[in-house]
Amino acid sequence: MNKPLLRVEEAAEALAVSRWTIYRWVEQGRLEGTKIGHGSLRVFSCLIEKLVEQNRTDDVPPGVLVHNGGMSPVGAVIH
Repeated sequence: MNKPLLRVEEAAEALAVSRWTIYRWVEQGRLEGTKIGHGSLRVFSCLIEKLVEQNRTDDVPPGVLVHNGGMSPVGAVIH
């Protein structure tokens, strides 16, 4: 089951970028998130998929992220 909200570290891992990149993309409006609790940022997993789809340059099927030579469904925590 896909998680609707990802922690910054999970989003960064899914996109193979640093957590600081996630914070910067949210600040720039490139990626949307929400603050919960006492300001903890969460990123919408569906919007990560949208970001990937908008920036595709290859033939990977929609809904799949490529990481370390493998593929995982968007929203999955990649270890």
